[in-house]
Amino acid sequence: MLGYVTLGTNDLPRAAKFYDAVAGEMGVGRMMEFDQFIAWGEAGGAPGIAATKPFDGNEATVGNGTMAALMVDSTDKVQAVYDAALANGGTDEGAPGPRGDDGFYAGYFRDPDGNKLNVFTMTK
Repeated sequence: MLGYVTLGTNDLPRAAKFYDAVAGEMGVGRMMEFDQFIAWGEAGGAPGIAATKPFDGNEATVGNGTMAALMVDSTDKVQAVYDAALANGGTDEGAPGPRGDDGFYAGYFRDPDGNKLNVFTMTK
């Protein structure tokens, strides 16, 4: 069972602004915060997401093929989270819409450090 996803950042204040907006649209806020690490979510709730400066002190880099998927409960919420991401320094990787015919509805974006995320819901 997934507990949380951690993504590296080279600029924690910038990442904090981005994830505060994205998490806020999902109805959650910060649940843990240290000098080098912030986690968003709800303790005991669904898996959370965190931004951290790498423990080894090296530059954070983006994983090729790595993506975190954020689940919400409606297509309107997919749009709201996607819009918040782009309004707070994120970049488009695929506008919200249906993907295939199995009820998967998602929008894709990258955070300001280049980490790829999606926000999705199931419509069927």
